[in-house]
Amino acid sequence: MIKNFKWLLFASLSISIVACSDDDSDSIAEEPISAGSADFSKYVALGDSFAAGYSDNGLFKKGQENSYPSILAQQFATVGGGAFNVPFMNDNLGGLLFGGNANPAFGKRVYLQGFLNATTPNIIPVPGTSSTEVFAHLTGPFNNFGVPGAKSFHLLAPGYGNPAGLSTVPATANPYFVRFASAPATSSVLSDALAQNPTFFSLWIGGNDVLGYATNGGVPTSQDPVNGNDITPPATFEYAYTQLIAQLTAGGRKGVIANLPYINTLPFFTTVPYNPVPLDEATATQLNTQLLGPVKQILTAYGQGDRLVTLTAGSSNPLLIKDESLTNLTVQLTTALTAAGVPPAQAGLMGNLYGQARHAKKTTEATDFVLLTTRAIIGTSQAGVPAPFNTVGVTYPLPDNRVLTASEVAEIKVATDAYNTVIKNAATTNGLAFVDTYAIMNQLLNGGIRFGNNQVTASFITGGAFSLDGVHPSARGYALIANKFLEAINSTYGANIPSVELGNYQIQYPENLN
Repeated sequence: MIKNFKWLLFASLSISIVACSDDDSDSIAEEPISAGSADFSKYVALGDSFAAGYSDNGLFKKGQENSYPSILAQQFATVGGGAFNVPFMNDNLGGLLFGGNANPAFGKRVYLQGFLNATTPNIIPVPGTSSTEVFAHLTGPFNNFGVPGAKSFHLLAPGYGNPAGLSTVPATANPYFVRFASAPATSSVLSDALAQNPTFFSLWIGGNDVLGYATNGGVPTSQDPVNGNDITPPATFEYAYTQLIAQLTAGGRKGVIANLPYINTLPFFTTVPYNPVPLDEATATQLNTQLLGPVKQILTAYGQGDRLVTLTAGSSNPLLIKDESLTNLTVQLTTALTAAGVPPAQAGLMGNLYGQARHAKKTTEATDFVLLTTRAIIGTSQAGVPAPFNTVGVTYPLPDNRVLTASEVAEIKVATDAYNTVIKNAATTNGLAFVDTYAIMNQLLNGGIRFGNNQVTASFITGGAFSLDGVHPSARGYALIANKFLEAINSTYGANIPSVELGNYQIQYPENLN
């Protein structure tokens, strides 16, 4: 009998949590505080959920207060920066109401209940009902134009804040922008930002141009502003980004822009290992001789035997996944199994299950990434499938949208590299401050970034840089981003704006923030 797998879901997590120290500081300015050649009197921020302060699977007031633009504005105030108005949510719960009804697509924030359990962290939504109504329009002016879910070209789209666009198919509006667009039917994110006559801007956009595709396991749907998750073609990104920069830098306006890390370096993709399956000797033997073994023999005859590995007793066997990039050998498997004496119904089942199945892998050439959300189904029984073919991830392949395969990772990298070339060229051509988040994320992933006697890393929960959704930063992570933006601004414009102390920003938000 195959073992219970629930205990393994977070076996890769460290149980040690980085501590804070009152003595921690990043740097102390030795020269007089100065704005250099920049004017921060009217700062606007454009971007997506990162600019908005999204964290722990939701947008909420405290997260917005700890967004990197809010932190930047706080520091800009020391060198003449003015007010920074934010389209705040109504509460610290997150979530959205559409005509008084909660929309499950825009859920509440989550929190870690109790102490961290190394085997199964209890991450659940906060109790209570959101009070943020999409159709209760806010009046500005605002300075933070971070819109969760926005892609590069969405910032240019007139009517992106039009309530009527939420009900079209596909949707043409974003509910977060619907709340505060100045002229919902006609204005764009960019036009609203420029209407503030800013003296300085920040732009960090492009993550969502690949993120939806990645978090859906490489299964595209559409470019629907709300639900779409195709990869934005690099040519489309280049056109949109070029338009954004041209208008934002008009008249010599200064600003700071940032490139993009590889999406698959986020904790959402790196937390659940590719090989977490524990098997005892009897189960491994059964799988090798009676279930997957015969399939491997047939695949070998077709030159595809390396799709499946020989399983062993222990806790490090790879997950069984579906890979739609593989040649579909359903008919060949069914025919061969039937000829070998397997009952036709069972042969058909096995052919359908394993015609495009393989074991996940991690090599220097190619690595599969198991989604954080997939952890909940590993080892469960697939409804409607008879035993012993129903153990998810073991005898029943994980569906394609549950794993980001190596070929899908390659697609994302090609697009991200193209986007980053455009962004870097924009910085160089226009003399803008440039933040290399690609390098920063690699540093977080490979050892971390020190501050004082502590450090932040990309490890899920324990690393301190990311929130409980595995994609968006924690408050401390946003403070780190703000400091990196300040470094770039100081270097480019001869400014001397102090950084913030990371130790003053928490790793996790508690259940109650009121």
